Amino acid sequence: MHMQLLDQTWPKPEANLACDEALLLSAERGIAPPVLRFWESEPLFVVLGHSNKSATETDVQTCERDRIPVLRRCSGGGAVLQGAGCLNYSLVLEIESAPELTSITSTNKFIMDRHRAVIEELAGRETAVQGHTDLAIAGLKFSGNAQRRKKSFLLFHGTFLLDFDLDQIGKYLRFPSRQPEYRGSRSHLEFVTNLKLDRSDLKNALAAVWKASETADGVLKEEIQQLVMSKYSTKEWNMKF
Repeated sequence: MHMQLLDQTWPKPEANLACDEALLLSAERGIAPPVLRFWESEPLFVVLGHSNKSATETDVQTCERDRIPVLRRCSGGGAVLQGAGCLNYSLVLEIESAPELTSITSTNKFIMDRHRAVIEELAGRETAVQGHTDLAIAGLKFSGNAQRRKKSFLLFHGTFLLDFDLDQIGKYLRFPSRQPEYRGSRSHLEFVTNLKLDRSDLKNALAAVWKASETADGVLKEEIQQLVMSKYSTKEWNMKF
């Protein structure tokens, strides 16, 4: 599976979310190849899953008071807090490139099993796939993931907590409306942990497992700007539920 590699963070949170969708849509239109992207935001912001209700999943008043943007991504899953210390990756894969990518369930297993093995080797600790798309060590979550599918390509993306300020999560996110069984009603702080792995080591290991070596040349500026203007910066999208 030939992959391009893109290590790029846009200054604004909206553009980082738009970039993932632009990469997927461009691949679907046949004008961009499969890609592995890395990014990490300096400013804090909340990201809702596609169908999340903002008032249910976030402390809206605290976010407004502290000027923390509440945005929405194009994929499913739960709400997360982004910021420095959260290493994000985005995979755009051609569905026909592997039989395991033909369904949501088999795609989850295919990608999560690969990432579990990468982390287990780097961290030297037993790592488990929990709740379909979480990665955890000793029952503590350090990675959440989600996907969005088109006809020919899919987007699978997620976050690795490396050295994030975990105390901030409970400040801006409410207890989730849906939780995996292994969470056991634990608070945010009791449920998550930082990996404390070197960023370069993790990026290199993920690039190796996906055979992403050729640097991506196109950054899709126009496509990203259009998505930011029409979607990711609008109240109609971010607060639609």
